[in-house]
Amino acid sequence: MSFPENDRIFQSDSGKTFHNKEDELDRARAFIPVVAAALKLDFGGGPAAVKRIAKLVHANERAVRNWFDAKNGPSGEHLMVLMFHSDAVFQAVLELSGRQRILTAVRILRAKEQLRDALAAIDALDRD
Repeated sequence: MSFPENDRIFQSDSGKTFHNKEDELDRARAFIPVVAAALKLDFGGGPAAVKRIAKLVHANERAVRNWFDAKNGPSGEHLMVLMFHSDAVFQAVLELSGRQRILTAVRILRAKEQLRDALAAIDALDRD
């Protein structure tokens, strides 16, 4: 069998190169253990944590146990709910997706909230 004359050309005529996907693939491969570590950080690693998360995301406890053991990762729907309930999972996903600017903005907002709370506590002490 011979190849057709009008076979696809893989070199760009404009001189542009293909995007290097290796970094993105490395991040994708790191997804499962990173999410597992984030879950353990926010919820602990015991059976109570598995049950709590299973109820939060409406998932099977066995599936959640597999997330903790880094055997599987959560589906997109479950990941979204986890990101809503877990700051560690939220931060891990932002880091893996290369969104450090957003992560920095989130950290600045949290620091401002903590400062406001501290100032309110100082004002309350000052009034007494």
